[in-house]
Amino acid sequence: MATTDELLDVLMKDYKKPEDLIGENGLLKQLTKRLLERAMQTELTEHLGYEKHAPTGKNSGNSRNGGYKKTITGDFGNLDITTPRDRNSTFEPVILPKGETRFTGFDDKIISMYARGMTTRDIQGHLQEIYGIDVSPTTTVRLIVE
Repeated sequence: MATTDELLDVLMKDYKKPEDLIGENGLLKQLTKRLLERAMQTELTEHLGYEKHAPTGKNSGNSRNGGYKKTITGDFGNLDITTPRDRNSTFEPVILPKGETRFTGFDDKIISMYARGMTTRDIQGHLQEIYGIDVSPTTTVRLIVE
C-alpha cells in the first residue's frame, strides 16, 4: 500500500510545530497506538474466524471479550494501548505478545548505550530526559545480561 500525498496532507493539516508530530500527544504516537490496536483486532478476527458482529460468531464457542489496558515502552516513550481478548483466553497477539511491555528496538538502544560506556544510572537519566520514561537500573542490567 502506497502512502499518498493526499493522505499525508490530511494527517498534517494541524501541524504547527515539531511537538505536533513527535511530542507526547503527537501524530506519530497517536498513529502508533491506532496501528497497533488495529493490527491486534485484525489478528483476533483471524483467530476467531469471523468479523466483529458477524452472525457466524453467534454460538461459535469463542467470541470477543473486550480488552485490557497495558502500557508499552518503545522508541516513542510510554504508550497506553488496549489489547483485545477472547472468552476462552486462547488469543495470543503476534505483533505484541502477552506479557511484552517493550516494543521492538528499545532494548537495542539500552544495550548500545551501555556498550558505549554509559552507566546504568546514566542510561536511566538519558531515557527519562529523551523519552520521558522511567527504566530502573535493575531493568537495564537485566536487559544487558540477557
